[in-house]
Amino acid sequence: MPLRKFQFQPGINKEGSDYSNEGGWFDADKVRFRKGRPERIGGWEKTNPDSFVGTCRKIYVYRSANQTDYTILGTHQKLYALQGDEFFDITPIRATTTNGIVFAATNGSAIITATDDDHGAVTGDFVTISSAVSLGGVITAAVLNTEHQITGITADTFTFIATETANGNDTNNGGSATDAAYQINTGLDVYVSSTGWGVSSWGDSSWGSASGISAVNQLRLWSIDNFGDDTIANIRLGGIFYWDESAGVEARAVNATSINGASNVPVKTIQVMMSDVDRHVIAFGSNAIGSTTINPLLVRFSDAESIVDWTPSSTNSAGGVQLSLGSVIIGALRTRQEILIWTDAGIVSMRFVGQPFIFSFNEVATGMSMISPNAAINANGQVFFMDRGSFYSYSGSAQRLPCTVLDYIFSDINTGQLFKIFAAHNPEHNEVMWFYPSASSVEIDKYVIYNYLEKTWSIGTTSDGFTRTAWNDAPTRVHPLAASKDDQTNVNYLYNHELGHGSGSDNFSAFIESSDFDLDPDGERFMFVSKIIPDVTFRNQQTQEDDVTITIKGRDYPLEDLSTLSTISVTPASTFTNTRARSRQCAIRVSNTSNDYGWRLGDLRLEIKPDGRR
Repeated sequence: MPLRKFQFQPGINKEGSDYSNEGGWFDADKVRFRKGRPERIGGWEKTNPDSFVGTCRKIYVYRSANQTDYTILGTHQKLYALQGDEFFDITPIRATTTNGIVFAATNGSAIITATDDDHGAVTGDFVTISSAVSLGGVITAAVLNTEHQITGITADTFTFIATETANGNDTNNGGSATDAAYQINTGLDVYVSSTGWGVSSWGDSSWGSASGISAVNQLRLWSIDNFGDDTIANIRLGGIFYWDESAGVEARAVNATSINGASNVPVKTIQVMMSDVDRHVIAFGSNAIGSTTINPLLVRFSDAESIVDWTPSSTNSAGGVQLSLGSVIIGALRTRQEILIWTDAGIVSMRFVGQPFIFSFNEVATGMSMISPNAAINANGQVFFMDRGSFYSYSGSAQRLPCTVLDYIFSDINTGQLFKIFAAHNPEHNEVMWFYPSASSVEIDKYVIYNYLEKTWSIGTTSDGFTRTAWNDAPTRVHPLAASKDDQTNVNYLYNHELGHGSGSDNFSAFIESSDFDLDPDGERFMFVSKIIPDVTFRNQQTQEDDVTITIKGRDYPLEDLSTLSTISVTPASTFTNTRARSRQCAIRVSNTSNDYGWRLGDLRLEIKPDGRR
């Protein structure tokens, strides 16, 4: 009986049916394509054992002049600086109260009520208490004088949960000298489509309205950049913050409006960035001078080499430009020799030109936008971005990317949580990725990979601990960094990627499955598969028992469900396996669950013969 070699076309193709895509791959999870061959993706491990508070939606990595590596994380509750293997809380302080808080406890409850008139906090905020004294029982000064998360509020009171349950002796009020430091208001971990710009679809009559827009009642997104050795950060729709590296990692970031010499620093902006020339701080979608309301198309920039001087004058280079394309800025990305600005109607190129205009602004594309503020990425001298119905590349002009999984993605996406989508770059494997929430999920649960050199696509899910909310290719570090979210434990970690073949100490599953194939062009005859000769390369092989499972599936008609006909375990010592699989159509699935080794698929050979008609 003749052997038949199977050389499936590289890439996942779901634009047709699994029968019409004969000769290709139809489904996968945690598998990439490299040089045309499918292989298990690399693993990941925690950068350090400590977790951090909140869902991280932004990671920024840089190295200071003294060669100190910093990783800045923006979560919906905190701002962190990672130095070495320790997270430091650098969340700015919004307000302080001196000698102005009193407490009340209830016997048998750990809930403490604090009274502080007009405190301005929202539920979920963090406050640090100091100088309080014991309430008389188990609620001691040490229990009170620490950081607390606020659990409930009125205009003049808030509550928090103490580490001890009050008893009948806790009747005091904490003394008359209690101080409090309130961190900036926390944001939401979900996008609320009924507030702010984007109430309706792009182009609808209500798009561009400013109904209830706030950095507090919306999904918390950060933009982060470095100003030399220091950090600038912005919460979308909020203020600009500055962290001075020379003050040390124990120091917190501060609002740029509070820095000595501050002059018309934006109080609200959509995104902040450093220019690549002359070191201007740029605010995209900012309040105008003399106003506290965001103008969603106003681009303002500071004087060169200044974080604080935003007042245009004849002696500086501060200024601003009102864009005319669209109604709101979605996001911006610094690229080689220009900054790209996506509005809801197209792309504007911002270039440094020097005096007297400082920057030029030119429309370079219309009719497309960006699906979320973080859906664009630099890779291989190009920009890749995701719109609401397509993928694009940009290198002087925007070009639509042919995509073999387009309908699969855009027909199963949560349109209410689009702002969570982000792009990622894995330079070692020439890949850009987009992580997105499917229609049945409010959080990211799927991803798509595009190999920009080989022009192949792959897909997958975030199962087995692969839920990611932010990514940075981290050129100053050895491995890319990604932030996780565990919906079960609500614990968040930072991970190194492309490290090993598992998820730390745990296994994860990977598979790839072919489209259906039949014996002859019209599929008239049944086939009988009697032998399989595997061709699998094991990477970082540990033992001779390392294995990959090859499954032969079959069905007689395209609309039937596939059923398992034969399952084969392939080890590094495998030669061939006799099988008994009969069907009109067959598909091949390659899978494994492991922690220690990877695999790469070559050319499978099957011994096939005709087996009659029906």
